[in-house]
Amino acid sequence: MEWAWKARGFLDQVFGGVGLRRGRTHHNRLDNGDALDFWRVILADKEEGHLLLYAEMKLPGEAWLEWRVVEEGNKTKVTQTATFRPKGVLGRLYWYLLVPFHMFIFRGLCNSLSQVKG
Repeated sequence: MEWAWKARGFLDQVFGGVGLRRGRTHHNRLDNGDALDFWRVILADKEEGHLLLYAEMKLPGEAWLEWRVVEEGNKTKVTQTATFRPKGVLGRLYWYLLVPFHMFIFRGLCNSLSQVKG
């Protein structure tokens, strides 16, 4: 669904946002403070298996994406959490209208990330 990501980045730029800029300090590693498309890396702790991103795109509210990776026996558990704090009625409308799309997109994103090695 890379096309959806690119479309969201384009719409963000149209509305005055940062769009799909790339500002990573390293191509294979995320560091605290890095820009990743229209997200800012708030916390990247590989040892603790914790990644927290803050949305810098134009939104009627504030958004975060968070992943936690925990080893449980011989399995790895990945937890993905999307948090949105709406601003007013427009923010709530935005979130509820996009819930079906977000469920599909976030499920695919988590599945894709769980396939990454290293």
